[in-house]
Amino acid sequence: MKITRIRLYKTDLPYVDGAYAWGAGNVIEVAKASVVVIDTDAGLQGCGEFTPCGENYMVAHSEGVEALARLVAPRLLGEDPRQVARMERLLDHLVQGHGYAKAPFDAAFWDILGQATGQPVWMLLGGKLTDGAPMYRVAPQRPVAETVAELDRHRAAGYRQFQIKVGADWSADIDRIRETVPLLGPGEKAMADANQAWRVDNAIRVARATRDLDFILEQPCRSYEECQQVRRVASQPMKLDECITGLAAAQRVVADRGAEICCLKISNLGGLSKARRVRDFLVDNRIPVVSEDSWGGEIASAAVAHFAASTPEEYLVNSTDLMNYNSRSTGIGGPVARRGRLHAPDMPGLGVRPDFDSLGAPVATYGDQP
Repeated sequence: MKITRIRLYKTDLPYVDGAYAWGAGNVIEVAKASVVVIDTDAGLQGCGEFTPCGENYMVAHSEGVEALARLVAPRLLGEDPRQVARMERLLDHLVQGHGYAKAPFDAAFWDILGQATGQPVWMLLGGKLTDGAPMYRVAPQRPVAETVAELDRHRAAGYRQFQIKVGADWSADIDRIRETVPLLGPGEKAMADANQAWRVDNAIRVARATRDLDFILEQPCRSYEECQQVRRVASQPMKLDECITGLAAAQRVVADRGAEICCLKISNLGGLSKARRVRDFLVDNRIPVVSEDSWGGEIASAAVAHFAASTPEEYLVNSTDLMNYNSRSTGIGGPVARRGRLHAPDMPGLGVRPDFDSLGAPVATYGDQP
């Protein structure tokens, strides 16, 4: 089997609730999705997606996939996409770093391998160890009364875990946490996610002012070292997110016992292939994980769902239905969110196909023309 054509699509994904405010003054109204579609001479077609959470997130932006495609697509034509390890090495040889831009190519390779072997990607990743991943839902930065109403709405839809966005003003964040966390019901969890926005001294102030509350403190500061400063005085469990960038970062967490939970964003780690190795290492060392990505539609959500399904249930804290954050689609099919759980498709491959009506015309095509 050989790759005969590679197409790149770009589309807008408007946030369903208007404005998504997070971190230190960041607001998303429309996310920019990049979708890679790979065709083969066997008639199989694979797809992958990368959508950043804003243009400045993780030093990644929507132009990255397009730039990478110009460099690597001509070299990928004629290669066998089923050889996912070889394809990963080839991408890394052609371009150093920029894993977020490689991630949709990697997902497309896994998609084609699954279709070629008649197996869902979760089976290729080791089998179904979680049948329906528990989901969390984000409550962006809004007035507290609006946040309470939003949590009630998501609770009615079956969600039992909530990520409360903080980070804009540390003193106001204390009030936000103190007013929302006590509203949790039995069996519910909350993460206060600063998205790297606090200075160390202010993060310590927040942790001390809320030490009597049961919630997870998520990525309070920018660097791993700064988060460790906070962790030495915080009583809350700590979840690391943006600074989990690869296996070396995971090894450091394990050596230091530097977090209670690690969030694994597939694109931040460079794709399913690399994310799988990071996850397995953390799980082997008894550190639970989160399966998610920076943003995305149905195609990115499918990769997240398969990754979650192949994670041991006792070490999967949660996942999320990214596709339901948008009013527009990237794919047809994909995972299903039902009663607070995310179910991966059982069809071969990712179980999703590009929504060409929504994606429009490709912005770049390499290889055979139709």
